[in-house]
Amino acid sequence: MSQAETSAGPADAQGAAAPQVPAPAAGSPGPREAAVPAGEKAARGPAAGAAAPVPAGRAPRAAWSLGLFRSELVTVFRRARTMALLGVLAGVPLLVGIAIRIETRDGGSVAGNDGGGPAFLEQVSNNGLFLAFASLAATLPFFLPMAIGVVGGDAVAGEAATGTLRYLLVAPAGRTRLLLAKYASVLVFCVAATLTVVLSAVIVGFSLFPVGDVTLLSGDTVSLSDGILRGLLIALLVAASLIGLAALGLFISTLTDSGIGAMAATVGLLITVQIVNSIPQLHVLQPYLFPHYWLSFADVMRAPVIWTGILKNLALQALYAAVFGSAAWARFTTRDITA
Repeated sequence: MSQAETSAGPADAQGAAAPQVPAPAAGSPGPREAAVPAGEKAARGPAAGAAAPVPAGRAPRAAWSLGLFRSELVTVFRRARTMALLGVLAGVPLLVGIAIRIETRDGGSVAGNDGGGPAFLEQVSNNGLFLAFASLAATLPFFLPMAIGVVGGDAVAGEAATGTLRYLLVAPAGRTRLLLAKYASVLVFCVAATLTVVLSAVIVGFSLFPVGDVTLLSGDTVSLSDGILRGLLIALLVAASLIGLAALGLFISTLTDSGIGAMAATVGLLITVQIVNSIPQLHVLQPYLFPHYWLSFADVMRAPVIWTGILKNLALQALYAAVFGSAAWARFTTRDITA
């Protein structure tokens, strides 16, 4: 064997052992990728290094917010206190209807209307639909706001008192979305409480009194279907009349870790404002108090409808909701949660 062959042997053996593989062209599959069937590729997902699809950010956030809102609704309506409040509200039309039925069974008239509220009681014995309006007028000054004050005052402070508020904030909800979910659940309770009064009053009124065409407070007569539509509008207006109080209760709830203290403060403030609203010497302040235009819903039962007081009421409630809702947000987002 020659010296040239001896020197070339190892090099040739090394070249045979490790043949040079040409690099794949850009965009063409490599040998390992080409060996994978197409179906298995789809099952494995995108190859390493490939740009992963960007998930839509709004859909998960919207789904999470909806789930948080649903959780708050379940929490509110599962409480025995909430069911007790709704039961009391449902019992008020029953008591009012039985009292009017007893008083008018011998052809007598309803007494006790001193001009302080809408003249609905006199109409109940002639048309059972008016029991819904009379019940709303009877519950709006105290019973309905008290229920809203209890639920709103307990929204944040109740969670802090039971020690669950910190666990809620551990989840990726964010304080702003959590506060919005709580306020939305209180607003839903406003609608539920109002509808509870109306439905109970309609059932009792249709059972105890005659039902027919509706004579409005202005003296005009409309059909029963028109009267029912006006009743639904009144129910929505009454529920909207409580959004300012709901925001106020939520703000008070962010100031303390005691649920009972927040509820008591909200209801106490409600009673104080109602007293101030009834003192004639304080008439300068009264147009700025949240319950001042509450009974303006009676103007729906006129032809034509008088919207002045109704619009003032809605604007005042929106102002209270904006002011105290912002105050609740500022307090809650900067608060040191220790419970």
